[in-house]
Amino acid sequence: MTKKPSDNLAGNLGLSRRHLLKLTGAAAVVAPLYWKQASAAEKKIFIRDPGGPYAPGFKEAFYDPFTKATGIEAIGLQGQHEPTSLIKAMVDTKTYTWDMALLTPAAVSQLRDTGEGYVQKLNVDSPHIQSTPSEYVSDYSIGNDVFATIMAYRTDAFEAKGRKAPASWADFFDVENFPGRRAMRKHPFDTIEQALMADGVAPADLYPLDFDRAFKKLDTIKEHISVWWTGGAQTSQLIKSGEVDICPTWNARAQAAIDDGAPAKIVWDQHLWSSEGWAILKGTPKADMCREFIKFAVDPERQAVFTKHLGYGPTHPKAYDYIPAERAAILPTAPQNMGSRQQIDSNFWAKHKDKTAERFNNWVIS
Repeated sequence: MTKKPSDNLAGNLGLSRRHLLKLTGAAAVVAPLYWKQASAAEKKIFIRDPGGPYAPGFKEAFYDPFTKATGIEAIGLQGQHEPTSLIKAMVDTKTYTWDMALLTPAAVSQLRDTGEGYVQKLNVDSPHIQSTPSEYVSDYSIGNDVFATIMAYRTDAFEAKGRKAPASWADFFDVENFPGRRAMRKHPFDTIEQALMADGVAPADLYPLDFDRAFKKLDTIKEHISVWWTGGAQTSQLIKSGEVDICPTWNARAQAAIDDGAPAKIVWDQHLWSSEGWAILKGTPKADMCREFIKFAVDPERQAVFTKHLGYGPTHPKAYDYIPAERAAILPTAPQNMGSRQQIDSNFWAKHKDKTAERFNNWVIS
């Protein structure tokens, strides 16, 4: 049975629901105001993160140290990928399961530009924020980590057999000279860009995406795809088990397979990148505490800590002063891995996502 708002309010005020309903009309009118003030006064914030390896990484890097330093308890809650619909529901109903969230630029753009907006301007500043590269900073979010879409391959399917290993998206599409079992993401994000680069489009010239050209190129490889994957953990398993020999995925997912002993390598050339950053839900009564958390989290020394658990790059360059060289070498924002990278155009995808997803899904099953 769904609880009524009065049930929750009664419990938080230490009253029975029957007693609460006997309150005078005037008291009932001020109750919502009291509840908002009480919520704001709690020294506790709830933060959406993706869970998995993020959970221990963020707990050690941010949540526990912030609580110790400020007395404000920071609690991470796992949320689904790109949780825009959940955030809209929270803001619309003023029921804040999360006060802030780690989000991609695409999600922030969608939330910012919908209706009256579902994320608020941060209005936060610090020396570390000022020295964060501008590509990771906006009025509505501050970057925390960078992830890359790369190609990973099994070395036992190539070098170990004396065969040349794939080194580009053109090689991935070249099934004659680079035979092997392949997987691709069952989603147009990244897949369209990979097809265009395989067809000769330079990374810097990808946007606006030529969808007709991309689908024509995808037609050439469709029958050679053994697995259409739908989740990052799935790709780690595909690489680790050897079910496929070549697989586009996120770098941390490939690295997880390598760390577990898989004979695999990451190809950084022509990788696509995006970031995740801290955003504050519009209307949360704990916005000021969230701002304190953001200032704390942007500290490069703090960012360095999460890389022990998660193979994504910190956004602040100074974080590498605190990361061992061996670990830094596998992160997307390490200088040696940034040569031919291309940022994913989140604003472009925000405008074309739904229509292109429908076309792509129909193409996969046709």
